Amino acid sequence: MRVALFITCFNDTMFPGTGRAVVSVLERLGHTVEFPMEQTCCGQMHVNTGYPAEGAPLVTRFARTFGAYDAVVTPSASCAGLVRDHHPVLAEEYGTPGLRRQVAELAPRVHEFTEFLTDVLGVTDVGARFPHRVTYHPTCHSLRGLRLGDRPQRLLRAVEDLDLVELPTAESCCGFGGTFAVKNSATSAAMLADKVEDVLGTGAEVLCTADNSCLMHIGGGLSRQGAAVRTMHLAEILAATEGVRT
Repeated sequence: MRVALFITCFNDTMFPGTGRAVVSVLERLGHTVEFPMEQTCCGQMHVNTGYPAEGAPLVTRFARTFGAYDAVVTPSASCAGLVRDHHPVLAEEYGTPGLRRQVAELAPRVHEFTEFLTDVLGVTDVGARFPHRVTYHPTCHSLRGLRLGDRPQRLLRAVEDLDLVELPTAESCCGFGGTFAVKNSATSAAMLADKVEDVLGTGAEVLCTADNSCLMHIGGGLSRQGAAVRTMHLAEILAATEGVRT
């Protein structure tokens, strides 16, 4: 199976370690991962802010860049959802018949990281060890868009010596929502305060999610309170092998 990593522009710019963690896990499982250098933004920023026509050329580029791969893996539920749900719509409205066919064939092969591990590879134990108390926040895109269900939790429970604690009112939004946090800053800050309080109440050492955008938002709230809770993308925990003998 020919596998490509779609890192997303947010991760590439601000959290490149997450992409390295994805590759580390997949290589540990015996897969070679390619990184197409031609990849750029998937168009989520354009679509979310009301500029679908400006985002349409990125659909063409995405299809051209990743069309030859059997699977495209991304550590971002929001970008995976954008490609699967919105690329076909943009191709239908702005694209050629050829592009529509390409997108229709490619979109189902785009997988969020935990989906790829559990549904495509059929694994939950990836050989990780992380002896820490961890709580998981299901981001809105992963929970309501991709409907990941308990896939992330199953992967975390299989990590050796990891103590997974439930996050109260986990399904509530953290208040990020991309430009929502800017356009509705007061509401966003109130939602964030509630989420931070819930995280601190778990006594967890580490908070993890499947989207670094929300993780950055919550991490900022934790940092401003001087909390000792670390934030890590789920892929980084699955890549960890603390204390494992090699």
